[in-house]
Amino acid sequence: MAATASADFSAKVWDCHTGECICTLQHAHIVRTVAFPPNHNPLLLATGGFEKKLRIYDISQYRKDSHPSNTNGVNGSNSTSSGSPTSPEALNGVTKTVTDPGSFEVGEGVHKGTIKSIVWLGNDTLVTVADDNKVRWFDIRARSLLKEYDLAGPIGSCEVDSEGAIISVAGGKTAYFFSGSQPGHLIKSVDTQHELASVALHKEKRQFVVGGTSDTWVRVYNYDTGKEVDVQKGHHGPVWTVGITPDGKMYGTGSEDGTIKLWKFTNEPYGLWR
Repeated sequence: MAATASADFSAKVWDCHTGECICTLQHAHIVRTVAFPPNHNPLLLATGGFEKKLRIYDISQYRKDSHPSNTNGVNGSNSTSSGSPTSPEALNGVTKTVTDPGSFEVGEGVHKGTIKSIVWLGNDTLVTVADDNKVRWFDIRARSLLKEYDLAGPIGSCEVDSEGAIISVAGGKTAYFFSGSQPGHLIKSVDTQHELASVALHKEKRQFVVGGTSDTWVRVYNYDTGKEVDVQKGHHGPVWTVGITPDGKMYGTGSEDGTIKLWKFTNEPYGLWR
């Protein structure tokens, strides 16, 4: 499955095999970000946006291959079927628009700004970044705040590496790297000369990729030295998102120019690149 957030006040869940929209989760304001738990059979979805609310939705009833049980599981192995009259089952892939298909809020009233990004870690912890320039860690089971960290500049993206070991956050002209297992623990930060919109780290390559807000370039930095090692040009707008493949041989960027670009990240032949 895939999920998308939209300015039409909704989050949508999609069947990746058929391209069908499985369900539409209606919100009261713009939805900026969504996140699945890090497993191969997600039954839950986290959403956040202009409402300043971090919500967890039970989407198990819309999966054709799921058999939800009446448990309190959080990590996706089990879930609670809401049975709500406002959340009818989706039959044969027919899209259902629902207001509350069994949802709950985590950290009620904590966020003071728009939630811009959510990362769901494997230890039942959610990480959010918001317009109030704070990074926050939440315990999903307790539905409460664990830690928060203030950043000096406006926050861009928040990403986690493929191993779930390091969380990368873009804030002002600085790239921040937090522990994926110790909430609130800053491993290191790297200052740059550019306003950052996005950042992603590949731990084994010891390199990270950033996109900017004030220019259209994509830059690569050495994680250990903090030095810029490469620059890519091709976008025509701010680069709001960056992602690196687990093998570290390619990365993708998404820009306000309406395009997604894939970049080779190795000196060896890779895919169609020679």
